[in-house]
Amino acid sequence: MTIDQPALFPPPGRTGSLTPPVATLAPLTAKSSLSSAVSAFHGNMLRQGFSENTVKAFMGDLRLLMKYIPPNSNLSRITTHDLENYLTWLLNDRGTPCSPKSYARRLTTLKVMFKWLYDTDVIAHDPAAPIAHQPVTTPLPTILYDNEVERLLRYTRDLLWARKPDARPYVLISLILQTAIKKSECMGIKLEHIDGSDPRAPILYIRYPNARMRHKERKLILAPQFLPSMRQYIAQYKPETHLFECTARNLEYVLTDAGQLAGIEHKSVSFEVMRWTAAVRDYRTGMAPEQLRKKLGLSKISWRETGQKIRQLASPAV
Repeated sequence: MTIDQPALFPPPGRTGSLTPPVATLAPLTAKSSLSSAVSAFHGNMLRQGFSENTVKAFMGDLRLLMKYIPPNSNLSRITTHDLENYLTWLLNDRGTPCSPKSYARRLTTLKVMFKWLYDTDVIAHDPAAPIAHQPVTTPLPTILYDNEVERLLRYTRDLLWARKPDARPYVLISLILQTAIKKSECMGIKLEHIDGSDPRAPILYIRYPNARMRHKERKLILAPQFLPSMRQYIAQYKPETHLFECTARNLEYVLTDAGQLAGIEHKSVSFEVMRWTAAVRDYRTGMAPEQLRKKLGLSKISWRETGQKIRQLASPAV
């Protein structure tokens, strides 16, 4: 007796029926809740290629917003007055300090999300548009003085020839001083990004995998003496793809420890301190402001405040 088994797959040229979706997401409208809008905005940021740090910061800001404005509030009922009251709460009534920089970013978060809702016709009016950005005054950044830089370089250079040599501190510190790169850029350097074909003028390429950040890509000159120390470092640590294959936190420890062991007091050596120090030293030696802006990978808007601070730090005392 032959038993007919049902076919597992449809015959060639025929398609089976599609399984209906378990659920569909309702499109956003002015009557949608704030929490629904925040979820949809999160998806939009991912699709638009926002950086991981930006997505994380914006979502943290919006979770804070929903602690003040109930998450189930209709979008159409959120007014400029509500957002202004929220910002006042952040500054005065929340019970947790809100730095000028954090305040400015949280206002930016509101403006970006509500503008997106307005531009996509979810809401008829943008409640965040009338709120003006107030100038944010931040203190002058900490930098290393010339004698501290020399002390740091001398200590890390001595490590190259110590009984137990360690090339990483010198390679890291000299790299930042020469290029003024950020921590994330340092972590992104691949071995192939360093062109040593001309030993007299090595080149570092700063690259970004995120298409939205490609405008920050640039190529930076390195000192000829960087290559021998880099080769010593590679022979010691044997990186496979990236120049530094430890964590970013580990590199911060390298900087902090080097500063302490070099005898630098009352300052913690960090990526931020080293980047500002490098920029000020370049400005002092005559680098043109526009060239320095490009070297730092900053937009013209970001350069306004940064350039002013660099000029203040580099100018003679009065």
